[in-house]
Amino acid sequence: MSEFLEFVDVSKNYGAIKASDHVSLSVKQGEFFSLLGPSGCGKTTLLRMLAGFESPDSGRILLDGQDITDIPPYQRKVNTIFQNYALFPHLSLWDNIAFGLRVAKCSKKDIKERVEKMLALIQMEDQAWKKPDQISGGQKQRVAIARALVNQPRVLLLDEPLAALDLKLRQRMLIELDLIHDQAGITFLYVTHDQGEAMSLSDRIAVMRSGRVEQLGTPAQIYEAPRTSFVAAFIGDTNFFDGTVAEPVDQRAILRGMLPAVVDKDYSRLVIGDLPDLECFNDKQIKQGEHVFLSVRPEKLSISREEPERRPHVNMLRGTVEDVIYLGSQTKYWVRVGEYRISIVRQHTRFFLDEKPIKWGEEVWISWHADDGFMLEKYSEQDENLLRLPPEAVGETPVEPAPAPAAEEART
Repeated sequence: MSEFLEFVDVSKNYGAIKASDHVSLSVKQGEFFSLLGPSGCGKTTLLRMLAGFESPDSGRILLDGQDITDIPPYQRKVNTIFQNYALFPHLSLWDNIAFGLRVAKCSKKDIKERVEKMLALIQMEDQAWKKPDQISGGQKQRVAIARALVNQPRVLLLDEPLAALDLKLRQRMLIELDLIHDQAGITFLYVTHDQGEAMSLSDRIAVMRSGRVEQLGTPAQIYEAPRTSFVAAFIGDTNFFDGTVAEPVDQRAILRGMLPAVVDKDYSRLVIGDLPDLECFNDKQIKQGEHVFLSVRPEKLSISREEPERRPHVNMLRGTVEDVIYLGSQTKYWVRVGEYRISIVRQHTRFFLDEKPIKWGEEVWISWHADDGFMLEKYSEQDENLLRLPPEAVGETPVEPAPAPAAEEART
């Protein structure tokens, strides 16, 4: 795949609000690319500027090497699908799909061939003469996609297209969108605030905040190796420990004399309040004395009644189980360790009837390898407020447990 869609130093202001703040990013041809972030981060503004509905204050937008910044919307080979689908209620599904081709004055033969091809793509040939009010929400979504694709755009823009659907239908449409993208073979630019949608569909994701791209990468890169505490908190759940970077780890101290003294400069010791010192791989080479967050995903933690064997680069904490939620495929635990309420996810790979489950109130050990945590700089109060927005303010489905955007929120 070659890079053929580019935002070059694009800025857009609405008064004092920087909706897009010198954004530069490239999208490859045929890629499923997502812009992900909380409400007000600037993702929809980028999409509208690409569609031609808004003009940037500065910067350029290039499509396959052509500068389209000042080209009117109807001359761009770009089509947009909105949340409400905007189907014509008085027209059949066949005529809705054919509408753009008729406006372009295509021949009747060409219209017939292309509409039938789209109906086959969305698997709705037998419902072509129904009206929009006679089909389901998911079917309306497919018709809207077909109407956008029939004009053979270079890029298909999708602005939170699944937001109006219920959970089960949304899950099914994720699969169908992926299949349609694979069959159509064109570039999809997808805007969403839903991390699950972006992670399951995208080849790459740009996480945005305050008009800037915070991190760009594959779903695995963004989830497993977040560059900032904002990304770690916004993508999935995580535990934050608030600490200060100390000198490199002395393994003799960690292992209580079980091994010879070894100072490993790749790992740093973190001093964290009243907790035992923790260890983390210092991939960012954060300097001694810096105040940081240690981010550890719940599924990276192990939980047991027995004290684990002490091994190099393994952190261990003793705590009390405060809550347990059984979810079939996994169990979620919340363990109190000092001032911290730590989330652990235990995946069920096998089930033993004679296994004694860990229960509320039990004393347990939690452990994780130092490579599974990330030291991240603390983010600003403005970013913290973005992550604290109530679900109804951004149209999100509540997630339990909500990610704790600051170490203080993991305390009571």
